This record gives sequence, structure tokens and C-alpha cells, in this order.
Amino acid sequence: MSGQRRIDGRQNDALRAVSITPDFQSFPAGSVLIEFGRTRVICAASVEERVPGFLVGQRKGWVTAEYSMLPSSTPTRSQRETAGSKPQGRTQEIQRLIGRSLRAIVNLEALGERTIAIDCDVIEADGGTRTASITGAVVALGLAVRRLESQGLLPKGDKPVIKQMLSAISVGIIDGVPMLDLNYSEDSRADADCNVVMTEAGWLVEVQATAERKPFSRDELNDLLSLANKGIRELISLQKEALR
Repeated sequence: MSGQRRIDGRQNDALRAVSITPDFQSFPAGSVLIEFGRTRVICAASVEERVPGFLVGQRKGWVTAEYSMLPSSTPTRSQRETAGSKPQGRTQEIQRLIGRSLRAIVNLEALGERTIAIDCDVIEADGGTRTASITGAVVALGLAVRRLESQGLLPKGDKPVIKQMLSAISVGIIDGVPMLDLNYSEDSRADADCNVVMTEAGWLVEVQATAERKPFSRDELNDLLSLANKGIRELISLQKEALR
């Protein structure tokens, strides 16, 4: 890995300063404030004793997510998405990504016929909001499951609700150099960027890779995935610490 240093002084394979504050809100079953550098997201998990219509009577639960950015989360005020309106394309894509990522690690049968809804609200954006949301949402989900367990509301059995940990990170190529955890300035000038969602066992849940300025090779993609694996393992350690 090159020793080239970045705008904020990090090495190319270094995460931004990451902080996870559990129980950030009083009312949700689980909540965290997660910070990737200047990107800050509140992730809150709420439990509903019902499931979507297509799951009624199937003895399994559901996990879903919503995502939004506060109008003041970016340097230029963004338009607020009003309640009841259809989410914009980017918002819809990200909240579907968060939901898919969480369901990949949840035993829906062990959850029982209930829904855990995760709200991810970006209060400040400096790149990597979707990966920070996924990483924080896993912790909020873990806290909610722990509360259900403490209340004796989960079916007894030998299968845990959360099968394994999962996290997400961005990687990219800038001036031919692979870099981990891009901030907004880096992302905006990257030759290629990639968001990776991966389980603790190293299984890929999602890889979103795009050539922004010029195509990249299979070898470069492999380098990015290796870099993402390193970052995700570090993030999972921080998630476990937050849950402890």
C-alpha cells in the first residue's frame, strides 16, 4: 500500500475517525449516533408487533429501513422530502440497500411475527452516508434485539436473531491509488469508487462499483475489495465494542 497521504492526513488504507454512541435516543428500542469523520448519522430501530401483508401467518418477521438527509446536512440546503411523498430515486435506492443488508444477517423466523424498522437520518454529510448508515443500523438493530430478549418477547430456540455481524465501507481509486473510506472531496474526484457491504465471515452482500472517469481493471477491483475487507473488519470490531 502506497504511503501517499491524503487531504486529512490519513494513510491510504486508513479509516476516518469512527465513533459509535449507543442509546443516543431515549424512545427507540435501539439507537446510535455513528460518525465517520464529519459524516454523522442517527440510526434508530423501532419494533412493531405486525408484519407486512405478504408475511402474515408465515411465522416470520421483517426488517426494513428508511433513509433521509436533513436539509442542513450539506453545504447547500437540500429540499426536504415531505411525509407521504414518494422518496426520490437516490433515497429509495439507499434505503433498499440498507434493508437488504440487514436482512442478509437476520434470522427472520427467530424474530417472530414483528417488524424492526430502522430510520437512518443524516445530520451531516461528508461522503459515505450510506455505508455509515448500514454500519450504524446493524448496531441499532442489535440493541433492539437485545431489548426484545430481555423482555422475553423472542421465541426460545437455539438460533440467534442476528446470525453474524455486517458492515459497509467505501473505497476508490484516486490518481491510480486505491484508498479507503472516501470523504466527499475524495469521492468527487475519484477515477472509480465502490461501496462494499460484507459480513463478518467475509461474504459479500453488495458491491456497487462505478468507473467515474476511466475504466478500471479486474486487478484494481480486487485491490479495492481487499482494502474494503480490511476496513470492514475494523468497523466490525468497533460495532462489537459499542454493543458491549
